[in-house]
Amino acid sequence: MLKRTRALIGSLTAAAFVAFTPVGASADAYWQCVPFARLISGIQIFGDAWTWWNQASSKYETGFQPRAGAVLCFKPTQRMRLGHVAVVSQVLTDRVVQITHANWSPIEGSRGKVEKDVTVIDVSAGGDWSQVKVWYDPNRDLGGSTYSTHGFIYQDTTARVMAASGLTKMQNGAIAVAQSAASQMASAMRPGQGPMSVLSQAADSTDRIAALIAAALGQDNTPPK
Repeated sequence: MLKRTRALIGSLTAAAFVAFTPVGASADAYWQCVPFARLISGIQIFGDAWTWWNQASSKYETGFQPRAGAVLCFKPTQRMRLGHVAVVSQVLTDRVVQITHANWSPIEGSRGKVEKDVTVIDVSAGGDWSQVKVWYDPNRDLGGSTYSTHGFIYQDTTARVMAASGLTKMQNGAIAVAQSAASQMASAMRPGQGPMSVLSQAADSTDRIAALIAAALGQDNTPPK
């Protein structure tokens, strides 16, 4: 029974991953940066990442200072010929932000994965975000390369509404996953009892489960450890 319980706790860890990634982002999903950025920013631009900056000029406000929800547009390079787009999730200082983006670092040897709230630093001489360094997961640090960027595409009201709608769907999916995982554990440990009753008695896993449920309900943005 203990082994079975531990296996189910493992399933909760998987559920936590789903709870903290946007809709469809999972270990088995392959995301390109463009559709992912469009989904979570609400900015409705289509085509390769390198085309976004010129397309934005007639549709959205653009600029050179970060804002949460804005899309940072990277210029193409020899190794990144289609460019790249990433969504600013948090502005920490005038030269440090966190971004959420897809298909950047290889995660467990595979590309097409989502990275949430990773660090980007402005290393430009003028502080205009034209040159940046980006977190690279295999290094567990900033990568060695410096990337040129066009700047930021800012959300308008419609984009903010669309992004909020996407986050609502993500949150609802996270709640369903958390509740399903809790029910599985309850059924295995004590068939017939309600999941929350059993979870309250599982002393060594209560904190993890409570954190997961609270996070899925939007009460806590810190993933369980």
